[in-house]
Amino acid sequence: MNGISFPGLGIKFGNVPTSIYIFGIEIKLYAFVITLGFFLALFISGREAKKSGQDPEDYLDFFLWMIIPCILGARLYYIIFNWKEYFIKGRGFKETLIDLINIRGGGLAIYGGLIAGAIVAYIFNKKRKLSLPLMGDTVCMGVLIGQILGRTGNFFNREVFGEYTSSFIRMALPIDYFANDKYDTFDMYMESGIISRKMIENPEIINGQKCITVYPTFLFEALWNLAILIFIFLYRRKKKYDGELALIYIMGYGLGRFWIEGIRTDTLMMGPFKISQVVAFICFFGALGVMIYNRKRIAGGKELPCHRIKVEEKATETENN
Repeated sequence: MNGISFPGLGIKFGNVPTSIYIFGIEIKLYAFVITLGFFLALFISGREAKKSGQDPEDYLDFFLWMIIPCILGARLYYIIFNWKEYFIKGRGFKETLIDLINIRGGGLAIYGGLIAGAIVAYIFNKKRKLSLPLMGDTVCMGVLIGQILGRTGNFFNREVFGEYTSSFIRMALPIDYFANDKYDTFDMYMESGIISRKMIENPEIINGQKCITVYPTFLFEALWNLAILIFIFLYRRKKKYDGELALIYIMGYGLGRFWIEGIRTDTLMMGPFKISQVVAFICFFGALGVMIYNRKRIAGGKELPCHRIKVEEKATETENN
């Protein structure tokens, strides 16, 4: 029941837990990798700040500022676009409130966290009289690392997957796992469309277990983010102006997310539209528009602020005999 397989690639994981226990305390693996991602993002951002002549302490303060707002933003975003799941007629106030604050059962949207983080960054930079575009360049690689690890957490939770597929890249999940979920019922998975009729009608038997086979969209996004991260890492010494790396991140992430969201099943809707596709569309063309505008300004002779990563020079000693 706890296995996850990629039969087309010959990869099988016999037991993939969602939690580990330390001194009798349950630790969700999703929460663990998210926390790890946060500290890695802070480390990378502080390192990049130092290399570009900034004060790393400003980034420690900024990350402390944004922890709670980002969690609240991610939760609020999910609730707003999944309103009917929480506000059910006849349900009492106490029960509704418990559901609203219970993030252990899932319900955090990354776009909500990113939007909240951007708002906090704007306020923080105004207060400290720092450069918002430069901060965007400094933190974007750390944010990408956090997102990559976050999608790894989705693997442990068996979530953020796509439609039915029989292709070689399919991921197989035992149906019994969802039937025995202590947070949600199997009917909920079916009614919401997370598990489709086509998945149920085309099961694959693996190790004697009936499995659904789906696109591993969490893996697609993790790999896409890794590609963006590598590009930004290689390009950062050649950037033309402060904010360019952040714009590359916003545009690149929007492009990949728009495609990946198209094949996901557990996605938030706004009428007939997938809300994440709408936001991804806006991010891509908004960032592209700003990049074109800035390039035209540079071509016209405008000099824009640009703090590149400095090349570290090793001191050499010479001896005169």
